[in-house]
Formats: sequence, structure tokens, C-alpha cells
Amino acid sequence: MRNSVIEYIFTRIKMRYQDTGHLLDAKDMLYVFDEVQVSNRALTALKYFQESGFPNPVIAAGSLLGVAVNQKDYSLPVGKVNTMVLHPMTFDEFLVATGNALMLEGIREAYAERSAYQLHDQAMDLYRAYLLVGGMPEAVAAYAETGDVRDAARVHRDILNLYLADMAKYAPSPTDVARARDVWNSVPGQLAKENHKFQYRQVRSGGRSSQYEGALSWLLSAGLIDKCVRVSSGQVPLRLQEDAGSFKVYTNDVGLLSTMSGVPTAALFDERGRSLLDAGGLTENYVVQQMVARGIVPRYWTSGNRAEVDLVVEDGSARAVPVEIKSTENVRSRSLGVYRDKYHPDRVVRVSARNFGAGEIESIPLYAVGCLADELAKGQEEGGLLTLP
Repeated sequence: MRNSVIEYIFTRIKMRYQDTGHLLDAKDMLYVFDEVQVSNRALTALKYFQESGFPNPVIAAGSLLGVAVNQKDYSLPVGKVNTMVLHPMTFDEFLVATGNALMLEGIREAYAERSAYQLHDQAMDLYRAYLLVGGMPEAVAAYAETGDVRDAARVHRDILNLYLADMAKYAPSPTDVARARDVWNSVPGQLAKENHKFQYRQVRSGGRSSQYEGALSWLLSAGLIDKCVRVSSGQVPLRLQEDAGSFKVYTNDVGLLSTMSGVPTAALFDERGRSLLDAGGLTENYVVQQMVARGIVPRYWTSGNRAEVDLVVEDGSARAVPVEIKSTENVRSRSLGVYRDKYHPDRVVRVSARNFGAGEIESIPLYAVGCLADELAKGQEEGGLLTLP
């Protein structure tokens, strides 16, 4: 049965391929089946490739595969395939794609030595460009070709329109479509508030969790948003300290968020403009995006109305690491002090627009968040910590 399925598939592929005037080289060919979420038969066929000992590598990709496999008519051949979640390009990957690989090496060296990075201002400008461009490959390619962030924004608008179209196509019902769109469109406003905690009344007046929990779950499964849950304690394991009813929501890509929010390009590159722009939500979204891309589960901590630490993450040790996020060089805050007095962490980190600095609180510039995330992920792996979304 399985060999006949494979033969049928490749007979059809060869027929289509030969129509292009090219020959199919079976020995050195990588086979990619795109948008597999539209067909349960395509997902099931992966099992036959594995069982038949097919000699070539096979990749199946789908932008909403997480949604499809959760539907009752779809089944992923468990144990027959290796799954991987592809995230938007990180800032490190953005540097390489835009011809700044040498700068990335310099940033990593400065991080390892905790010494001031000599090209700090240039790196901050590239970080600000990333806030506008983000990590969607097509948007990065457009920016890399022209150096104009407006070209990336045009790609963003196309992507955002496709997202809305996919919601209409794949959401279970018309009501779910409307609610998913409402939640998605509310994210910029949620992050523009002084308190970034997700509030259902910000989605729609009188909105309740019972109305929008399903829409949130759908957007999470689709990979369009990242969720950062509050923890009531800094004790590990943090999963046991979660308050599921309190959380923040971020978009999967900070560039999309910038376009959705209508952030003026000049505002980020002009000192006076930055002083007038509340970039806190963008900055948090950026940091969370870099963490999630490395498999790190983002959480935050509050102590009533006294203090809030933007990010608390595990690194495989006995104590969690508090990370304060600042969009500017102004780093005055008492929240870290409250957290330190309560939990006595071995390591305290602040990421901001300042250069590297050592001391009781590590100062890490925003462009080096990827270095911090890599170190945390390595610590989790060495500590045997299994992180689950």
C-alpha cells in the first residue's frame, strides 16, 4: 500500500515537473510540500515516505499547520516525522541578512567579555531598523535590497491582509473569525497602555474571557501571537507559579506590530522623536520575540501594585533570572530591587539602550538580547530543563 502511494505521488510530480522542460534528479533532490495544512491526505502521506525508506529528504510546510492538526479531521503521523516551528528571523539573523555579520561577531565578543561595544550607536540604529522591519523573510529581503524600511512596510501590509484572509478561511465559524480578528487588531492597543496586561474590555467594550479565550487559543495555535503569563513567585519551576488569568500578548513579529501601530520611521531615528514616542510595547515585543525563537517560555512577575519585572526566565539553575526591559537609557526603577529583596536571585539583568556594563545588575544593550537568550537556552539544556509552551 505505502509503496503504491509513493509511486502515485511521484508519477504526478514527474509529470508536472517535465512540463517545465526539466528532468527530475531523484538522487540529489529535496522534496518540499508546501501548504500541507489544506489536505489531510498530504499529512498522512508523510507516514508512507518514512515507512518506505524513501532515500531523499522530504519537508512538509504549512503556515497554519498548528491549527490544522488540532482539527478533528486532521492527523499528524506521530513518531513518523520530526516537527519544527519556524519563527520570524531573529535580530542576529537580520544582521547577517543585511550584510552586518562582522558586527554580530563584535557584539558576541563584547557580550562574552562584558566590555563596552565600540560600535554601540551603529548597532542601536540597526536595532531600531529591526523594530520597523522585523523578521519576516520577505520584508527583510526588501529592506536588504533597498535600505528603505517603507519597502518592508509594504510587505507587512500584504502579510497582514493574508493573515486576515486565513482567519476567514481556517477559523471554525464566522463568530470565531470575527473574534480572532478583534483580538488580533487589539494587540497594538493592549501594548500601548501603561499596563500591558491583556484586558478583554480592550478587545471590545464589555468583552469577557468566555467570549475571547477561544480566539486567543486559535491565534496561539496559528503562531500569530506569543503569550507571556504572570507568575506569582520567582521560585522555580516557574510553571507551578503561573497565574493563567493574567497575561500579556505580543505579535509574532515586531515589524508587523510597528506597521499595525503606524509607528513613524523618523520617530525611532531622531532623538527628540524617540523622547516623544512610547516605545515600551515595541521593545517588550522585540525581547519576547527573541526569547521565543530560542525556545524560552516568557513569563513576568508582579507584586500587587508595588512592582513588576518584565521578564522572568529559567536558566537551568536553582533560581530564576529577572530581566528588566527599558526602551531608553533611563533605567531608574525600583521593581528589580523589590524582586531581589524577596527572592535573592543569583543573576539580575537589565536590557536597555545603554552599552554593556557589569555590577550587581548586568547591563545588556538591546541589540545583544540574542546573546542573552542563547546563554539562557544553553543553561536550560545543560540543566535538563524541559520547556513547554
